Amino acid sequence: TIVNTWITMAIAFVVCFLFTRNLKKHPGKLQVIGEMIINAIDNLVAGNMGKDKMFFAPYILSLMMFLVFANTCGMYDLRAPTADISFPLTLALITFVLIEVFTWKGRGPKGYFKEYIEPFPFMFPINIIEKLSRPVSMTFRIFGNLLGGVIIMILSYEGLTGLMGLALFIPIPLHFYLDLFVGCIQAFIFTTLTMVFIARGMDVE
Repeated sequence: TIVNTWITMAIAFVVCFLFTRNLKKHPGKLQVIGEMIINAIDNLVAGNMGKDKMFFAPYILSLMMFLVFANTCGMYDLRAPTADISFPLTLALITFVLIEVFTWKGRGPKGYFKEYIEPFPFMFPINIIEKLSRPVSMTFRIFGNLLGGVIIMILSYEGLTGLMGLALFIPIPLHFYLDLFVGCIQAFIFTTLTMVFIARGMDVE
C-alpha cells in the first residue's frame, strides 16, 4: 500500500508538471486540457460549497486527482491503495478534521456547540453518532467498492487460468468497469461528500 501510494503521488506529480510547464498566452493542447480541468473543479466547488469558499478548490483538485490515480491503479497492474482500509480511513479522518475546524471557524464556539443540541437537546447523543459516522461511512464506501473490485479481478484471472484466449479478452471490460468507471465515480463521490460536509458545517443557519 505504501509503495503504491508513493507511485500514485509520483504519477500525479508528473501529470501536474506536464500540464503546467511552459504556460503560454496561446495555450497548447495540454494547457487547454489543464485549464478545462481547473474550470470544472472551480465550478464543482462553487456549486457545492458556494463562491465564498473557492479557496478550497486547490485541495479539492488535489484530493480528486489523488483518488482517481489511486483508484485506477488496477489499470496498470498495481493493487489500488484504496483497497487497504488504512488509506481511505486516513483521507476520511482528514475530511473529519476539516469539517470540525471550519465549522468552528464558520459558526464560532457558540454555534459549534449549539449544533450538537439541534433541533432539541435530547438529540445530543444522536448528533454525536452522526458526526462520528461520517468518516466511517466515507471510509467503508470507497474501501468496500475498491476491495470488491480487486477480489473480482483476482477471481476472474484465477478462473481463466489456462484459457489463454478468454484470459486476453474477458478481463478487459472488467478492468474498464471496476478500475476506471467505479474508481472515478468513487473519487467523485468522496470529494463531493467532503465539499458538502465542510460547507454545511461552515454555513450559519
